[in-house]
Amino acid sequence: MPTASVHDVPGTRITPGARRKLIIDTDCGSDDAMAIAMALNDPRYEILMFSTVSGNVHVDQAITNTLTTIEHAGTYEPPVYVGCESMLLRPLVYAHETHGDDGMGDLGLRPSRLRPAPGNGVLRMLEELRSHEPGEIDVVALGPLTNLAVAIRLDPQAMARIDRLTVMGSAGLGRGNVTPVAEFNVWQDAEAARIVLEFGFEHLTFVGWDACLGESMLDPDDIRRLRESGPLGRFAIDCNRVLMAMNVERFGDEYLDMADPAAMAAALHPECIAECDRYHCQIDVSDGPSYGSMLVDVNRFDGQPANAAVCSRLHADRYKRYLFATLGAGEWRRDA
Repeated sequence: MPTASVHDVPGTRITPGARRKLIIDTDCGSDDAMAIAMALNDPRYEILMFSTVSGNVHVDQAITNTLTTIEHAGTYEPPVYVGCESMLLRPLVYAHETHGDDGMGDLGLRPSRLRPAPGNGVLRMLEELRSHEPGEIDVVALGPLTNLAVAIRLDPQAMARIDRLTVMGSAGLGRGNVTPVAEFNVWQDAEAARIVLEFGFEHLTFVGWDACLGESMLDPDDIRRLRESGPLGRFAIDCNRVLMAMNVERFGDEYLDMADPAAMAAALHPECIAECDRYHCQIDVSDGPSYGSMLVDVNRFDGQPANAAVCSRLHADRYKRYLFATLGAGEWRRDA
């Protein structure tokens, strides 16, 4: 199969010479860092800004981690703004056991040059949307949806200008990773997720945690390939060392279930999507064991129109080729 330039990869919405505009919202932990590095190294897209939110870590740590990742990516340097430090109604529960106390494997990583941009991430997101034509900007949300929910409440007209919103959130069609039925990002601020889901975005996709499992997990050979490929690959793997250690207990070896990279790949390189369909979905905000779950009406019991797409599986080979290429461990190849 012949190699191809990144601009030749089929199935994207990018016309020759154009760069699709992107806003990334993140609670930057170690898997966010890998996803952000991937996006920064895909020249078909221009990241206009990052907004940060508390989730994996406090929003201030998320700022530090995002700036550190941008420096390691070594491409260009979009501004990074601080967003919401607390959830709408519930107290924060950090994911230190998964990503380390600093969210990046407790390696002491800090940016050497970059500093956060002045201004509030929610307000800057709204300003970017107002200053561009409707449908000109896509948004990828990698953390709890607090910033997006607040933005919807502040200026629904501006938020309606988003073309495609891709969320790493929900258990997809599988089991949860923080409760038996809930995935961390939705569970962390289910009230915010409900606001986003019910807003009425025309192109809203939830990439479930199940999309990064099975063959899409990075296995020990994949991890070795990335780590030995160069400085960026080594950074992407080393900052996930806490998760790798935890996964020895969960999966029997040093696998990496990379939820945010899976969501980023689905958003930026959609030909890697294997299973994705539209359903009527609801977010459970009731007190009880199902809080934070997303109910996906797979069998169309309630007769309601679909309000979101749910991506539950990726073509593992295509996804990993994209991940390797954007992290410097492979070349672009045409997907069959």
